[in-house]
Amino acid sequence: MDDLPALDPDPFLDEVLREEPVSRIRLPYGAGWAWLVTRYDDVRFVTSDPRFSRERVVGRDVPAMRPSPVASQTAGLQYIDPPRHTRLRRVVARAFTGRSMRRLRPLAERRAAELLDAMARAGAPADLVAHLHGPFPLAVLRDFLGVAEEDRQDWTAAGEALLSAGAGSEERAREAARATRERIAGLLGRRREEPRDDLAGVLARAAAEGEITEDEAVSLAIAVQVSGGHAVRGNSGSMMYALLTHPGHLDRLRREPELLPRAVEELFRYVPHRNGVGIPRIATEDVEVGGRLIRAGDVVYNAYLAANRDPGAFPDPDTLDFDRDHVAHLAFGHGPHHCLAAVMARMEAEVMIGSVLARFPAIRLAVPAEEVAFQRRGLIRGPKTLPVTW
Repeated sequence: MDDLPALDPDPFLDEVLREEPVSRIRLPYGAGWAWLVTRYDDVRFVTSDPRFSRERVVGRDVPAMRPSPVASQTAGLQYIDPPRHTRLRRVVARAFTGRSMRRLRPLAERRAAELLDAMARAGAPADLVAHLHGPFPLAVLRDFLGVAEEDRQDWTAAGEALLSAGAGSEERAREAARATRERIAGLLGRRREEPRDDLAGVLARAAAEGEITEDEAVSLAIAVQVSGGHAVRGNSGSMMYALLTHPGHLDRLRREPELLPRAVEELFRYVPHRNGVGIPRIATEDVEVGGRLIRAGDVVYNAYLAANRDPGAFPDPDTLDFDRDHVAHLAFGHGPHHCLAAVMARMEAEVMIGSVLARFPAIRLAVPAEEVAFQRRGLIRGPKTLPVTW
């Protein structure tokens, strides 16, 4: 697909949402056709109906965005259905409790303060992605996962390669996936010898007690790394870009800091958080969706980005509106596969935006908005650089 400028929605998704909300598509890899579902109500239906299976994808050469999946298709949460999915999700949920988030938030606030203090010392203009949106989510994730300080640079580099996509990146992506699995397996091994209450400790303990396999533990950790680290960097950078290009909204948050949680929810809906489509499902029987008959065995993708801009669910959907009547956005998915890391992503977005506004109340873009460089050819959308002054 073509690179998309800044926060512009994908014009193809806009077109099919309006004209053919359940449509047939081809993708860069894999064989054959797939269905693409774009309307809000239809996406919620497909993602919550057990007749659409992720487990049936395993072993099939389906249309895909990447030459190989980010996570294992034989272990982890992404490619399984209930009841096995329910069992694995229950294990990971032990790390995403209210108690663990209350423990993590002060650490996150300190990380943000340290990073912004360093940015202030470096002086204006400064790149907010390099100083905050890049290092902060990965630092919080590593605190949550339990990565040792001396190993953090290697984890960051491998994570970047793990999400590579596009021409020429196939071998790099496969090598990154292998290296990431080896690092996580090593971390889980250390946690068996040095138990802690971080995510690695939860997974290592569950594997040792036979609740999950070693391969499942590794794949679960990879899923959290992808959703809790690099996706947050792209999302949070896009959120700050949206605020910096909507000065009225930024001023309002300065005046009404109590509005921040509601604003973050609207920003999650508004910013395009990825390119293309995610993980497919297979229809296990004939099902009608949006007036189209999807046959048993057909491949189905859900366009969460399109659903979040569906005017049937969100009036005037291309407007950033902090007073919007509450409708649950689909940035974290829906149904059994709703992102477990959502609670952490929300906390991180609130910490980053709140810390920036408190530390730099006069912050603004240091270049014209159209000169801000966005990521190219990756799965995760977001600014590569965000030059600011204050």
